[in-house]
Parts: sequence; C-alpha cells; structure tokens
Amino acid sequence: MTTTTEARRTTGWLVVETLANYGIDTVFGIPGTHNLEFYRPLAQLGIRPVTTRHEQGAGYGADGWSLQTGKPGVVITTSGPGLLNALSAAGTAYCESRPMVLIAPGPARGAEFADVGTLHETKDQLAAASAIVEWGRRVQTAEEAVEAIHDAFELFATGRPRPVYLEVPLDLLEEVSEVSAEATAAREFNAPASPDAELIAEAARLLADAADPVILAGGGSRGAAAELRAVAERLGAPVVTTLNAKGVLDERHPLSLGANLRLAAAREVARDADVLLVVGSKLGEAELWVDRLDARGTVIRIDLLKSQLNKNQDAQLGIVGDASVALAALDAALAEVAPDAAPRDPAARAAEVRAAALAESAAGSPENAALAAAIASALPEDAIVATDSSQIGYVGLLNELVVARPNSTPYMATYATLGYGLPAALGARIADPNRPSFVVTGDGAFMFSVNECITVIEQRLDVTVIVVDNGGYAEIKQNEADAAIAPVGVDLVQPDWAALATAFGGTGVRVGSRTELAGAVEAAVSAGGLQLIHIVQSAFEPEA
Repeated sequence: MTTTTEARRTTGWLVVETLANYGIDTVFGIPGTHNLEFYRPLAQLGIRPVTTRHEQGAGYGADGWSLQTGKPGVVITTSGPGLLNALSAAGTAYCESRPMVLIAPGPARGAEFADVGTLHETKDQLAAASAIVEWGRRVQTAEEAVEAIHDAFELFATGRPRPVYLEVPLDLLEEVSEVSAEATAAREFNAPASPDAELIAEAARLLADAADPVILAGGGSRGAAAELRAVAERLGAPVVTTLNAKGVLDERHPLSLGANLRLAAAREVARDADVLLVVGSKLGEAELWVDRLDARGTVIRIDLLKSQLNKNQDAQLGIVGDASVALAALDAALAEVAPDAAPRDPAARAAEVRAAALAESAAGSPENAALAAAIASALPEDAIVATDSSQIGYVGLLNELVVARPNSTPYMATYATLGYGLPAALGARIADPNRPSFVVTGDGAFMFSVNECITVIEQRLDVTVIVVDNGGYAEIKQNEADAAIAPVGVDLVQPDWAALATAFGGTGVRVGSRTELAGAVEAAVSAGGLQLIHIVQSAFEPEA
C-alpha cells in the first residue's frame, strides 16, 4: 500500500489549488469514499484538514475560523448524507451573512435522478443545497469548476457574503485535466462602487444638525470598526450594536451602549433618536426581539445592497456602499460641516443606558444574569467566547460580557441553532491560537456537538468548555407552562460531565461558587488542552 500523493491534476486538485491561491490554508470536513480527490492535494498545497466528527460541526468550525480570519470557511463533504448534514451550518452562514464554500461530489454526469440504488444516492442534492445557500452550481467541466471558485470569491469581495455550494460530478472529480496553473491563480476584483457623494453630503448635514444622533451597527459593519469609531466620536453619538456586531466599537468606549439592541433601555435610544444612522443591519426581529424598531426620527441607512435599505424600516436617506468606504467618506464630509454642538454629556448618558440595560437583563432572568456576570468576570480579557442558543448565552453572557473587538463572541442570532458553540470555538482557536478560546453553553445545547470534544483533542487545541446545567431545555419548559402544557420532553438526564471530559482525554471539574469558578478558569487556561467546567445552575452560589 502506497501513501505517496502524486500531483495528479484532477478536477478535485484544481478546485483545491484555486482555494489555496486565495489564501485558504485550512478546510473542515470528513473524508469519504466519493470525495478523496479533494483530499489528495491538501498536504502538497499546505492546507490543514480538520476532520470533525459530524459535518454540521465542520460547518460551524469553518464559520468560527472565518470570523477570525476574514476569509470564507471551506467545508468538504461527501455526497448525499455528508452534504445534507452540513446544511444547517450553511443555513447559519446564510442568515448571518457570512462567507462559506461548501464542496461535495455529486452523481456522475448522465447519472442524475437515476434512482438505481448507488451509494449515497440522493434525489436532488443540488436542489437541496441551493434552497439554503446564495447559489449552488453543478459543473460539467474542470474549467467550470475553477471558474465557480473564482465567482465565489468575487461574491465575497464585492457583494453580501453568504454561503455557496459547488457540486462536482464524481467522474469529473477524478478526471485529469489540462487546465493551466495560471487559470487557478487568484484574481483581483473591483472594489464595491463608491457611495454617492451627494447622498454622503446630505447624510453629513443631517447628522451635523441633529440634537440627538445615534448609530446602530449591524453585522455589515464588522469590517469598519475604525471608521465607525471615527464617526461616533466626531458626532459624540452613542453606538448600539446587534449581537453580530458586538465589539465593533470597543464596549469599554464611553459612547458604547453594548450589543443591547434586544433590551428596551438601549433599543429605545435608537428608536427615539432625531437622526438614526443604521450601518449594515436588516433590523430583523431576531436581533431586535420586537417586531419592528419603528424609529421616530430621520433614518439614514448604509448597506452594501440597495434591497436592504428599506427592509423592516424605511429610510429617509439610503446609501449603497461598503460600510468602511461609506463611513470614511461620511467622516470626511462631517469634518467639513462639523456639528454645532455634540449631545449633552454623551458619555454620562451612555453609562446610564448601559446600566439600565444590565438592570433590565437581570430583572428578566436573575439566575442567568448573576451566573453570567460571574463567568464574565472570570474569563480572560482577550478571550474568544463562543456561545450556543442557550439561555446562559442570549439572556446572560452576551449582555454581561464586555469585548474590545468584533468577532470575539461567535454566535448566530438569527438562525439560533444548538450545537454551534464548541465547533465554532475550535475553529476560532485554529485561526487565532494566541487568544484563549472558550465555549459557554447550556447542557442541552452542548449535547448537540459533544462529539467534537475529540476533535479538540485530535487537533491538539486549547479550548475550555463551560457547561451550565439547568436540567434540560429550561426555556421550552417555561414555554410549555405558559401554554398550559405539562412538561414534556424537556427534563433531560445528565451525564457525569467531568468524567465525560476525562473520557475524551481532557480534564473536567465541577464548580459551585464564584471563587471556584475563577480558579477553575485560571487553571484551565494554564493547563491547556480540552478543559470542561461543569456548573449546576441551581447549586451555584452567587456572590452575596
């Protein structure tokens, strides 16, 4: 048996070579009988394969990696079940507007819809994937396959970043091609068009004349942190962000209202502004936690796509453009028409709003807020903290944790899936090994991806998991009670969490107080590897 990988320039090789030329050095997925030609060139091309224990974990790992690198996450699956397993991750990337490339083999050319019982046969996997992603494409030649990768990177460079799917027929995948190395070289793409100068000037005038301007930043602003800060400081305008934009303005900044758009105290500041500048947000219910913002003042919106400018909230002035380019132009225009007076003591006002938002959070879920505050105080200042759609995350930690830069809290506010946290954290750790990587998740959510503990071990990563055990699906249990339904399917049997971590080759501990938690976090970071901290929420003793 030979283990030598020859440079057979199959279509699979060419696809991976093109990815490598765009700077992709890590891919996530699981090798399978049908996708081996995608794996053949990885070592020679210097690409790290991360083999997760489920394709959904591969997709979430790729997303966590992408958030730290700014490059699209790449997921390689086998045909049929492998691809379908990854589609929840594709749905997440679509809803959160994040770049991802899914690649899978498909039926050989001429064998589509044959229904003859071949391995992994699926009625129409292209249609299944295409229904989830921005575009799906089944190619017929090696040239088309390479061109599809170029098209994907053009989308990511110039348009709204969303996942794409490339399907390569099995016979084509294994076919040696004469496509040249030059054809696989990365291309330069035209920058997004500059925003309309007259609209920028009008926006500057409106903001300069405003008595109470406010900035609302969404996920589309994540690459414009410096420009956003410049505009906020020039105006003296408070900034509230969505969860996808958490940290785009350092949350220690005196103008930051935090990622508290879901809390009335901060949301009403945006609603009541006489001029509201919305940057890169669809203002959806999942980020607002109400049906609509219904802003009362003049609304200015900046978005990459014209189709977004009146989505969920009409804009009196809509500017199409990349957030960083548009905000830089706006800052320059504001310098020429400097506001007569900034809002009265904006820093003091922002501090009051932040305090009110925290009080609102604590009143809404006292037990989660108290525990989240303890966890937040124990975490290292520069940590990457992934969360799941768990109560400890969305009604607790994401309110309490203060972060200094965007993408520090991998999350999926709109798709709101379970099982995201651990694979996202391991992907983030691979991308940025210099920052401590944590997962804070509920016991129900963690069981969706507990298998990826062994991926952490296998990849020799340092990841700490904090499992908050509230006995099952606590929110759904409350939903059932509110609907006069006796508890059904929500009280879950718990494993010995600490022993489970040990079984995977890590270290697990159980803590019951703030002091024990702080010590356990410090020890976990020092020790490295897979660390699990188990907290039984009902037994946790908050600080008096």
